[in-house]
Amino acid sequence: MPERLQILVSAVNKNIDSLLENMNISSDAVIVNQRIGEKAPDIEEKREFKGKDILVLQRNEKGVGLSRNTALEHSDHEIIQFADDDIIYDDGYVQKVLDEFDNHPEADLLLFNIKAQEGRETYWNTDFAKVNWKNYGRYPSYAVFARREKIIDKKVRFSLLFGGGAPYMNGEDSLFLHDCLKAGLNLYRTTVVVGHERPNESTWFKGYNDKFFFDRGVLYHFLYGKMAKVLGFRYLFKNRNIMCNEMGLFKSVKILWDGVDHGKTLEKV
Repeated sequence: MPERLQILVSAVNKNIDSLLENMNISSDAVIVNQRIGEKAPDIEEKREFKGKDILVLQRNEKGVGLSRNTALEHSDHEIIQFADDDIIYDDGYVQKVLDEFDNHPEADLLLFNIKAQEGRETYWNTDFAKVNWKNYGRYPSYAVFARREKIIDKKVRFSLLFGGGAPYMNGEDSLFLHDCLKAGLNLYRTTVVVGHERPNESTWFKGYNDKFFFDRGVLYHFLYGKMAKVLGFRYLFKNRNIMCNEMGLFKSVKILWDGVDHGKTLEKV
């Protein structure tokens, strides 16, 4: 029986053999390894790891959205997942994922539990339920498992504007799920746990500075349109004791609103 699950890994400057071992990969996979700071030709190679088919794409490029889109274009399995290179999968994750999709044919995408490192938690599913416009923004890309044909048919892709290696900071995962909902795909969350995140330093968060607030404003333009400034103010007001201690609420809001205005001048890519 052919494999049904394929993990799509976005990596940067990694040794592939070590990466496969560290992630505990036990399914087929596509790995896009972006070689930042290196000058070498692009390479595409097929290899086996513990009896599984691994496609490795070595690329001289940067940007997590580009990496995920490249992996998606080279995928060919029924079920796919967008993974980071610091995820460690539990033994038996493949069958857990397949069973959950088989038990829920109504789901185009399932958001599984992958435990984040302490201090970086944004979600933890405690029930099975539909994900909607009110709660989709909590989920990182690595929680997303999807029926590949649904993503391809709706032409949903990751933005090249946001995330590591892109012009603006994180948000590519929220924008991707936003576009999935907009395309009419059915998203559900599940309590099934399939792995955890290895502790490491954030590649994008450098404090609540000008860039943080400005880039958040740009993202809010693409997520919320005409409501971006209102929801941006609400977001900062709600988190003012954490985010605005240094700059103050009103300066932080002004910078975020400047980002919203800048977003209006950009073409979505």
